[in-house]
Amino acid sequence: MKTVLDLYMATRSLFPDIAEIADSIHARTWGEPKPERAHAWFESLANALNNDMKKGVSAGHHMKLLSFLSQALHDGSPETKNCIDVAFVENLFWQVPGTQAAPYWEKLPASLKALYMEFHRRAPL
Repeated sequence: MKTVLDLYMATRSLFPDIAEIADSIHARTWGEPKPERAHAWFESLANALNNDMKKGVSAGHHMKLLSFLSQALHDGSPETKNCIDVAFVENLFWQVPGTQAAPYWEKLPASLKALYMEFHRRAPL
C-alpha cells in the first residue's frame, strides 16, 4: 500500500463487517467516515476489535484482518506503516481486561506485537 487511503479502501473492501462497526464508532468520535480522515478511522477499527474482545468474540474471527495489516506493515510505505503503528496498534487492547485480550495477543502477528511492545513497553495481559 502506497498511501493510507489505499490501506483504508482495501481494508474496507476486504473486511466489510468490521468496517461497518468501525464506521459507527468513528461517526460517534470524528463524524461520518471520510477518505480524508482515513488515518483516524484505523483508531476506530482498533476500538471495534477491542469491543469484540470484550464481548468474547473468537480471536480467530479477526486473524485475516490482523494478518492483512501485518502484511501491509511489511510491504507498505512509511506513511501506511505509521498509520498502522500510531492509529491502529497503539489503540489495540485499550481498556480490554487481560483475560479477554490474551487470546488475541497470543495470535497477534509478530510485527504488530513488536509495535505494541515498543510503544506500551508491556503486553496487554
